[in-house]
Amino acid sequence: MTTNASKTQWKYLEPRPDSWRKQLYMKGRKLTAFTVWSDMIVNEMTPEEVADSKDLPIAAVKEAITYCETNRELLEQEAKAERRYLEERGVILEPLNQSLVIS
Repeated sequence: MTTNASKTQWKYLEPRPDSWRKQLYMKGRKLTAFTVWSDMIVNEMTPEEVADSKDLPIAAVKEAITYCETNRELLEQEAKAERRYLEERGVILEPLNQSLVIS
């Protein structure tokens, strides 16, 4: 990964012009950098464990982590947009209150 004045060059990440998302994807995969990063956090995995579980080089996982940590605002904006889209279509995203479910 090299940096110049106008743009960061990523070795393992690429944009998808056909996607509404602006975040980057793992090259050659239908896998966003955010998915790699969030899976690591949610499942309390090490970068090595994520690399193994997703069949990625450890360098690719580390690059995804760096990308996500430096582009949090974009990722938050896209998550909010996706949430609005789903809610507008009636998708329930939060678990129901358990006291209402138990009879």
